[in-house]
Amino acid sequence: MKNVPAIVVHGGAWDVSRELVGPNKTGISHAAIAGIEVLKAEGNALDAVEAAIRILEDDDSFNAGIGSVLTLDGHIEMDAAIMDGKTLKAGAVGSVSNVRHPISLARKIAEETIHVFLVGKGADDFARAVCAQEVCSFGELVVERRKKLWEDINERMGDKLVDGYLKAQVELLDKYPLLKNVPLDTVGAVAIDKNGDIAAGTSTGGMPMKLSGRIGDSPLIGCGTYADNDSGGVSATGHGESIIKTTLAKTTCDLIERGHNAQKAADVAIDFLWTKIGGKGGVIVIDKNGNVGLSYNTTKMPRAWMNTEMSTPEVTI
Repeated sequence: MKNVPAIVVHGGAWDVSRELVGPNKTGISHAAIAGIEVLKAEGNALDAVEAAIRILEDDDSFNAGIGSVLTLDGHIEMDAAIMDGKTLKAGAVGSVSNVRHPISLARKIAEETIHVFLVGKGADDFARAVCAQEVCSFGELVVERRKKLWEDINERMGDKLVDGYLKAQVELLDKYPLLKNVPLDTVGAVAIDKNGDIAAGTSTGGMPMKLSGRIGDSPLIGCGTYADNDSGGVSATGHGESIIKTTLAKTTCDLIERGHNAQKAADVAIDFLWTKIGGKGGVIVIDKNGNVGLSYNTTKMPRAWMNTEMSTPEVTI
């Protein structure tokens, strides 16, 4: 029996502020529907993942694409990755600043180069060469509340951040009132199509006030993003450095190969993230049998899933 095509999406693992609950629910619902429409039209999982994430990158209630947070020096640097579980072909971008949809640029790298990962100026130059329609200005990506947040933090903590970044960044993330309800990580999607092929993708603006050039887990294959038809697909979200150290996406897929279904693998992986390193985050998972799973240890994680037999997505925060 063929798997029922399905998609699951997330909007980051964090404490969603009251004013963003509605927009987040709407956004992830639209993303899931966009992905499932691709699958209903007999499109492949890779197309569905890209379509869903593009919706989230266009929604400034999330921290990816338009609405990305600002770095310490006031710029936008975005990361993204996409992976095909059938071929293990993958593409990723890091620290891109002038691209409307980093997930689509990542796919171009996977399909039109011999590389996996391009960063910074090289990735921006590649975008101009192969998908000029995706190139945009800083002004098209920045939103007022992100700019205001940067200005407020810089005014109150600027000297601390410059003079003692490590200590100040810990204080910033743990105690700074303005960051209590700011999304710190990613959006992502995982899909399985009618042929049982799986794909995963993740996109992020990173953490606010990060050092220029910081790369999180999202574009790192095996950390924030992984897909393999022999196990499953995973998009991770949360504290990027902890996710990198535990190679969380691949760890979750390895658990599926050992016999766990998607939900059990997700639960064990998040438990491992916490017990091994005290990490906070979440994962969305589809296993090779089409089972959907998700787990997180943060206050909330906006997520939605849908298959081709459902009329509307199941949306939860």
